[in-house]
Amino acid sequence: MRQATAGLIAAGALLSACAGTPAALRPQAVHVATPETKGYLSGPRIQALADAVPPPPVAGSPTDLADKARSARFKTLEDSDRWLLATAHAELRPPLALQHFDCTLGVRLGSATTPNLNRLMQRLFHDSDAAAELAKARGFRPRPVGDDPERRPCQRVSEAGRKSASYPSGSSTVATVYGEAFAALEPQRATEARRTAHEMGLSRLVCGMHYPSDVAAGETLGKAVFDAASDAPGFEADLAAARTELAAARATGLTNPGCASERVALATPLP
Repeated sequence: MRQATAGLIAAGALLSACAGTPAALRPQAVHVATPETKGYLSGPRIQALADAVPPPPVAGSPTDLADKARSARFKTLEDSDRWLLATAHAELRPPLALQHFDCTLGVRLGSATTPNLNRLMQRLFHDSDAAAELAKARGFRPRPVGDDPERRPCQRVSEAGRKSASYPSGSSTVATVYGEAFAALEPQRATEARRTAHEMGLSRLVCGMHYPSDVAAGETLGKAVFDAASDAPGFEADLAAARTELAAARATGLTNPGCASERVALATPLP
């Protein structure tokens, strides 16, 4: 049963290759951004958002030790259904990553033509990814898989990826921005959209790619990035165009066949 469920999770998510935010973790073959794609925010605005992120926990501090203790407990989920869902959540770039919200929204975005939605999310990805990378450059904290070379990640990770910075979680930053965007697109499903974004952040704990404080900081940064982007010129027009496409996708009546297995995976108690 577990293997059948795991297959549905992988198929339902259409995971083609695991990817993380740092360049060292990105398989370029599935990068869908065009060279001219830009975000909503200026460089100085992104830098200011990054500068507002508090420094990472000091090594050996109570917070650091608590992070490491909880991270170690997540090893018990290796090869579980929740672990395999985390492998799917590792893909963060539009349009593939948007399908993580299929079950929450009751649509099948992989079967829909949504260029405006994709563009909206790509621009938000640009801003959130850039902010997280600038914040990471201000204070290095190793990843769980970097602190423990024997730790199994749930995605393919190079040596450079293992040694890349963990704080704040760029994955959580991006996921939170997506969740806020879908909450704005469909306010009646806002709670569910934000919950899905949070689960994507928790997946990084399951994967051994981030510590709890990294994820929490990424979520805070993601909300700040979205708030700033939502005030930018052109954002409301892009949101309206994406909302029309999302409604059209729902009108097809198609849903993601992996939703049942996703519910099983999300029901797994976390340590």
